[in-house]
Amino acid sequence: MINIRSEKEIDLIRQSGRILAGALHLAESSIAAGVVTGELDQEIAAYIRSRGGKPAFKGYNGYPANTCISIDEQVVHGIPGHRALQEGEIVSVDVGVLLNGYYSDAARTFKVGAVSAEKERLMEVTLASLGKGIAAAVDGNRLSDIGHAVQSHVEAAGFSVVRELVGHGIGQAMHEEPQIPNYGAPDRGPRLREGMVFAIEPMVNAGDWQVKTLEDQWTVVTADGKPSAHYEHTVVIRKGAAEILTLE
Repeated sequence: MINIRSEKEIDLIRQSGRILAGALHLAESSIAAGVVTGELDQEIAAYIRSRGGKPAFKGYNGYPANTCISIDEQVVHGIPGHRALQEGEIVSVDVGVLLNGYYSDAARTFKVGAVSAEKERLMEVTLASLGKGIAAAVDGNRLSDIGHAVQSHVEAAGFSVVRELVGHGIGQAMHEEPQIPNYGAPDRGPRLREGMVFAIEPMVNAGDWQVKTLEDQWTVVTADGKPSAHYEHTVVIRKGAAEILTLE
């Protein structure tokens, strides 16, 4: 079942999302060559707590950190630790916030100094594909229209969408129904209705779409070792245009 949220519930998710947006802005201002990922994780967690929220990832299904910090070929779920960021890398920061019983979830990919033209374009295409997916997330469309919009944009640019990982519903749990693939034919699946709240999150690889999970049982990397980018927003379905809830 896909939940239809009341305006009161949507506002609670929006309040959570504002804290999350601030956390990602903090990450953007902090990322530089030499920054240690574990220290960045702690800085983001301290910010979330200072605003009255709780880092939602810590302990979720046993996850050991407050955030997911994924570098270059790491697609998602990179565990922050002792690794220091290096010039030329791209780093995806994925954050969840719990506030007053409601969750928000968002991610952005950042540059560490100057990056290659391929990485720059990968980031641009992935961010634009998120915009395409959000534009398709409107009352009256079908669920698969979101993934179709993402896939069409990504593949036209010569990149590939990860297929083993998906977006999801969100609200009183971090992951709710439905699953939202970033690929597929249009006009399939449930009809979208105002009040549904989704986390839409394209994960885009510079090479093939295949991925694998490392021995830590969390970090997902591209199978061919090429870089990957990840952008995500929590949105609510509206008539005409979805509303992004993870903005300051």
